[in-house]
Amino acid sequence: MVDVLAASQQTGSHARSDQSLRTLAAVSTAHWVSHFHIFVLPMLFPFLKAQLGVDYIRLGFALTVYAVISGLTQAPIGYLCDHFGARKVLLAGLTFGGAALILLGLHLSYTSLIVCAALLGLANSVYHPADYAILSAHMDEARMGRAFSIHTFAGFLGGAVAPAIVAALVATVGGHGALIVSGAIGPLVALLLLVVGIPDASAADRKANGMQSPQGGVITPALIVLTVFFMLLSLSNAGIGNFGVVALMSGYGTSFSSANIALTAFLGASAIGVLAGGYLADRTQRHGQVAAACFAINAAIVLVIALVALPSPLLMAAMGLAGFLGGVIAPSRDMLVRNAAPPGAAGRAFGIVSTGFNIGGIFSPLLFGWIMDQNMPQWVFGASAVFMVLTVLLALVTDRKPRATSEARLVHS
Repeated sequence: MVDVLAASQQTGSHARSDQSLRTLAAVSTAHWVSHFHIFVLPMLFPFLKAQLGVDYIRLGFALTVYAVISGLTQAPIGYLCDHFGARKVLLAGLTFGGAALILLGLHLSYTSLIVCAALLGLANSVYHPADYAILSAHMDEARMGRAFSIHTFAGFLGGAVAPAIVAALVATVGGHGALIVSGAIGPLVALLLLVVGIPDASAADRKANGMQSPQGGVITPALIVLTVFFMLLSLSNAGIGNFGVVALMSGYGTSFSSANIALTAFLGASAIGVLAGGYLADRTQRHGQVAAACFAINAAIVLVIALVALPSPLLMAAMGLAGFLGGVIAPSRDMLVRNAAPPGAAGRAFGIVSTGFNIGGIFSPLLFGWIMDQNMPQWVFGASAVFMVLTVLLALVTDRKPRATSEARLVHS
């Protein structure tokens, strides 16, 4: 009898493990699509400019519409995830985002571009609340940090390969075809998630599993602080990512190739750092201290880049190390949000704090563009270092009673 029970338990454990892996792979694939779709329109700007006969300011306005819509809808989408099911919301986001690009490819006009950008912004607001709600509900607690890191890495990868994929599509099927094919990826992945049987995370699931629904308001002081934390993260990275190359060239005499290699080192090392950060997040409960330590070192490195014209090899090494440390904190960042979320409110919690990313995305181009217009390229890195220092202080504030929070989650899981 004991052997039978042991075998039954082992079989059940393997089944749960297989389901967790399928869920992680499916949700990470959806996150890949989200970041891929973010870059489709910017990569097609030359094609869109020629076809529509508009200037880059009007094309840039489409991205502003995207960012504003995404920022305004993150929190409401989180509510829908928690109450009506994260799976339904995620499938809808994949489908609507893909349909927006397909329709733009079939009927190309400036009005269609703005509508497409708005729909893409709405679709983008789905991924963080839905993905994290599903992962929080169905991943093994001991491997949650690694699950978050793989999910984040998949998003980074989607953005990294987008330029090459879009360029290849334009060369083979043209600009219209590139929009249609890029859009079709969304519904196809939604179909894949249905075939895989991705689990849900909703109020009904919590009730069926004997879990309590959140009592009282979800918007807590901790989540407000984390929203500001996410905004500062966005501001500290956006300047380097969007204006780092031109700042290095105009302010330090760095060649175009060296500046681009340095930025590539920063972005590539960030992706590697995310995976390393997952293992670190699973081995500590002091996630705020991990984030603070990494960003404190990062601030020092970026400040050196701002103050000293480094030789190309040292510049590339410094940018790579800064990117790696920035990636390491991502899983700890996500664990901070999960720990701060009331039980059963992961979708709303991640929807609320992800608004900070969108706020940073709205204001960072204006701020760092103004810095470059004032002929102060060193301040692209200087301002980034300032935002990193502020991020360090907030990371320490958010590190509140992680052990008690973790124990409470184990009771509900």
